[in-house]
Amino acid sequence: MTTDPTTTYARWGHHHTRPLGQGMEGTVHHLGPGPLGQDLIAKAWHTRNAHDLRPLQAFYDELTDQHPPFATPRILHIRHHDDTTITIEPHLPGTALNTLLHQGTLTHARAQDTFTRVLSALSHTRAGAATRALPVLDESRPLWQGHTTWGQALAALVQRRTERFAPSLRAALPDLDTLLRALTERLRRTPDRSARIVHGDLCPPNILATSEGEPTAVLDWGFHTTAGDPLFDTATAAGFYDMYGPRAREFDDALLARWAGESGPERERALVYRAAYGLAGANAYSQVGDDGHFAWCVRTFERPQVRAALGL
Repeated sequence: MTTDPTTTYARWGHHHTRPLGQGMEGTVHHLGPGPLGQDLIAKAWHTRNAHDLRPLQAFYDELTDQHPPFATPRILHIRHHDDTTITIEPHLPGTALNTLLHQGTLTHARAQDTFTRVLSALSHTRAGAATRALPVLDESRPLWQGHTTWGQALAALVQRRTERFAPSLRAALPDLDTLLRALTERLRRTPDRSARIVHGDLCPPNILATSEGEPTAVLDWGFHTTAGDPLFDTATAAGFYDMYGPRAREFDDALLARWAGESGPERERALVYRAAYGLAGANAYSQVGDDGHFAWCVRTFERPQVRAALGL
């Protein structure tokens, strides 16, 4: 954007804006009262345009129509200023779980109960055409394009991403070819089930709650949102709960056991999904693999249980 976005918002009649945050995808302001409505936010996107955002808008409508027990985003308007696309959305209620944890308002036990309620709600959704039309990560094609099952679609994603980022992945994982072959074969054998809405990035900043831990909203859909097995969210959320803290592995192991069991086919499938994210998501933020997220992803394959789930 060539000018301060608040100048644009003032031209639209919203003079009392305040910044809410800035991330990799754009900047967010609370608009305050004005002609567009009350209690709205404006997202000024760094790279996405209206063509990119319309599938997300349709997905939000599909999700909202199912009345989940927490608020979810909606794109009310898509506007433009110079070369920047701006979406107008309702302001979602609540405080991010990571903030509540940092403040000491919630214990880890309460926050993990909040996660459990969100996962349970998502497992009862129905993934329709709009969900299947979404791309994931930085791809432009829908994840499901050309595929009829979740396992096929996920295996193809892992194959594409591994080939695309092979130099950095191979440097970290010398047996990459063996891992890729075992993982894609295992994914293609995944039992076909009714597809649910998979958020794909359930972490404390993306779940808003009350001071008692009641989930009020889930945000930041679209990173890895798709139609699939809800166990994918279960598996990844266990790791995303605390990725880099001193108790990260402790929380990861405890949550995976709580949500997927200590053993059995569901536990094994969850470990396969962690491996899938480990390869597909490794380079989400760095093409050369020089960040903490890449290191976190490739460490997945240091776990004997993950390798055993792949038959290695």
